[in-house]
Amino acid sequence: MDRETARQLKQEARLKKREEKARKKADKVARKEAKKAERRSRPPSALLKEFWNLPNMLTMGRIAVIPLFVWFTYDADPFFSYLAAALFTLAAVTDVIDGFLARRWNMITVVGKLLDPLADKLIVAAALVMMVRLGRIHAWIVIVLLSREFIVTGLRQIAASEGMVIAAGQEGKWKTSLQLVGIVSLCIHYTHPMFFGFAWYPVNFNLVGKFMVYLSTAFSVWSAAVYFQAFLKMLAKRGAPVAPAS
Repeated sequence: MDRETARQLKQEARLKKREEKARKKADKVARKEAKKAERRSRPPSALLKEFWNLPNMLTMGRIAVIPLFVWFTYDADPFFSYLAAALFTLAAVTDVIDGFLARRWNMITVVGKLLDPLADKLIVAAALVMMVRLGRIHAWIVIVLLSREFIVTGLRQIAASEGMVIAAGQEGKWKTSLQLVGIVSLCIHYTHPMFFGFAWYPVNFNLVGKFMVYLSTAFSVWSAAVYFQAFLKMLAKRGAPVAPAS
């Protein structure tokens, strides 16, 4: 084989390698583009569809404002105490609104059932812990309230796994209402004049908040006992032998 022929063969080999590399690169780019097109054309999952609706977005908003609420309550400044109370009140109002919209627009979803009670418990727990840090309420009250939430949540999970539905009693609704009013009052904390009828009177919001939270604690323990009693009754009914048909 002469030199000219060997040189031509080497050039042809190099050209083939370049063509092979270019082909592989083009195939790789084509596969990437095909995957991107597939992702764009793929319909969103059912879970994602459930997430992106107004009630669930309002619920996520309540969770998102928790760091801002904690920042407002970090110091005992009267102005920031007002802001913390306003933010907590706004969160409580959105809780009512998102539930109403979900029922009105038939948007009750699995995501909403998970996030709604979670958002409520998170912001209430954050508020109670910050009130303890500021010395506005005793720690044992917060321990009782949070323990009650853990116990009732656990019972609900067990009941749901057994196919049992236990409706919330009126005492639980009173507990929630008193607790929310008490937390807002504790956030304000300071004594401010309030207009009652035809005169202004100074109101110690810390005392009002403590009274409301103490009262809500009593309702909290009561509602937990009622719920536990209802749970035991349902278990007893399920365990009772079925009478034979006559």
